Amino acid sequence: MTPTARHTPALRADGEGALPATADRWLWQLASRSTPEDFPLPPETVGEQLKDTVRISADWSALVLRQGAAFLGHRPDTGAGDFFEFGALHSRTVYLDALLLGSLQRDHIDELTDELSEVFNSSRLARRVATLERNIAVFRSTYWRQHLTAHGAANDLLLAFQNQHRLPARFDEILAEAADYSRLVQTQESQQISGALGVLTILGLPLGTALSILQVLDDHSTAHLLIVLALSVAATAAALTTRYGRLVLSSLRGGGGKA
Repeated sequence: MTPTARHTPALRADGEGALPATADRWLWQLASRSTPEDFPLPPETVGEQLKDTVRISADWSALVLRQGAAFLGHRPDTGAGDFFEFGALHSRTVYLDALLLGSLQRDHIDELTDELSEVFNSSRLARRVATLERNIAVFRSTYWRQHLTAHGAANDLLLAFQNQHRLPARFDEILAEAADYSRLVQTQESQQISGALGVLTILGLPLGTALSILQVLDDHSTAHLLIVLALSVAATAAALTTRYGRLVLSSLRGGGGKA
């Protein structure tokens, strides 16, 4: 909105003085699409609500809220050829790009949050966590930018949008939660590898011992070999019923063993 000379609540005093408090209140009403009758702004929170106001220049300011964004002039609009025409062009191009990038970031963070909540909805935890980590990496390399230009108000608008939607905090929470899931998958895989090694030990130790005894005795009897194999199977079955055997089988299943 570009004011005229009669819109004194939005204008700087004498054209160069300080802004009246009503200017930012008006800016907040434009950005929130509300009026004092719809939503009276509590005096105790005015500073917090207006902390992300961007002073683009002495001539105009911008404010980004969750409901929208507004640009307000602080000197009278002189009409055709006025600087505000250039400002309007900026608000519809580079400044709009900053807000659209923020919207893309918010949408992708919403999608990643949904993925996090569905990680345990499938038995293939490792695959889902790997997919989640890949999506996080793609988002970070493609969309997660906090600077749109080398300098200027577009960066401030993007940061204001991110702050309004808590995007940095939400993304940090996503990274922390995904790291926890990754550690859980690594722990389960380590348990399964340990369990597989334990099974090989339980299966191989009795059989290897029995075959070594036959070899030392130079016994080539088929009957004795079958007896040794049967005894090895029995010893293995007995070992699997012990606490260690139950822990090994539990590790293979990815669960915790019982004492």
